[in-house]
Amino acid sequence: MGWIALALLAAAAFGALVWLRLPRLLWSLAGAALCLGAAGYAWQGYPSLPSSPAQSALTMAPIDPEAIALRDSLFGRYSADTAYLVAADAMTRSGDDGAAARVILGGVSKYPQSFTLWTWLGTTLAADAAGQVSPPALLAFRRAAQLAPEHPAPPFYLGMAYIRASQFREARPYWARALALSPDGTTYRKEIAVRLQLLDRLLASGAIP
Repeated sequence: MGWIALALLAAAAFGALVWLRLPRLLWSLAGAALCLGAAGYAWQGYPSLPSSPAQSALTMAPIDPEAIALRDSLFGRYSADTAYLVAADAMTRSGDDGAAARVILGGVSKYPQSFTLWTWLGTTLAADAAGQVSPPALLAFRRAAQLAPEHPAPPFYLGMAYIRASQFREARPYWARALALSPDGTTYRKEIAVRLQLLDRLLASGAIP
């Protein structure tokens, strides 16, 4: 099929030259170009190779804007360490969870006392482990909790990682602790409370063994 397509392309090219009434001098130039293309195809082409639809190597993974807003309310938005979260988001959107984890790891090496970055390192490592709470991810969450034992973000996002791994019962105590650590009047307390209520309903329904 490759050679047939090449022959049809050559015929169409010379037909265009005739139809456009271009000078005969240009015909030799077009012929040389087609011969060069044919030589390249003969050298590197694979006429017997079956065709297949083109597939994009890039898989876009959208991030919920509400999840970003909740994260901003928990961590704040304009700081040196949270800038790494934005960079990791770009990697996550491109479908490269490993690159997102590496971005956060770079931030941790620069800001080793940032509970924000340790928390998000746990999140990105879990995502890179096919959504499972891997030992490295769990270690990162625990380090975040050590750095900020009274902040709700580390237990909340560890619970979220368990939810994404379909380990709902394991998530429940972490979300309960996150709610207990959330001060009254904060924008994120209501969000955490709603999620915990939905989780409790799911567990009470008997749908989870």
